[in-house]
Amino acid sequence: MAAGARRAVYPLFQRGGPQLRIFRPNFFMVAVRPGVPQPEDTVQFRVSMEMTKLDIRNYLERIYNVPVAAVRTRIQYGANNKRNHRNQRVKKPDYKVAYVQLGQGQTFQFPNLFPEKEQDTETRSFDDFRDKYMEKEKQKEEGDPRRGGVPDWFGL
Repeated sequence: MAAGARRAVYPLFQRGGPQLRIFRPNFFMVAVRPGVPQPEDTVQFRVSMEMTKLDIRNYLERIYNVPVAAVRTRIQYGANNKRNHRNQRVKKPDYKVAYVQLGQGQTFQFPNLFPEKEQDTETRSFDDFRDKYMEKEKQKEEGDPRRGGVPDWFGL
């Protein structure tokens, strides 16, 4: 090779000359039911620790077409109070929580996955019978109030 010649760098050959590829991020977002009541336009997510507020906003707006007004994040530290069989402390992993406020007029309601079923008369009558029986048993346990705390087995 000559002193001034350079080697040309070509892109790797791929069979079939594939078209444009779409790369999705290696992140996860899980909608979780909040422990305390939140406003109707706020959704709580458990997200990857590497995600930033901008990543969360872009993830929801570009992939799911959800309008986002604001994003707040916090890191929840894992509990460190358990011990294993060698009496060594065992720490649960930390995780990031994101509170996403939806755009103007948007609300989010968790679906009711397990609605209460209507009870038929047979099960309702059984529940009534069980409740009456338990009430009678409690009265027996309480004993006679005139005995002044002396148990029933101790005859007077």
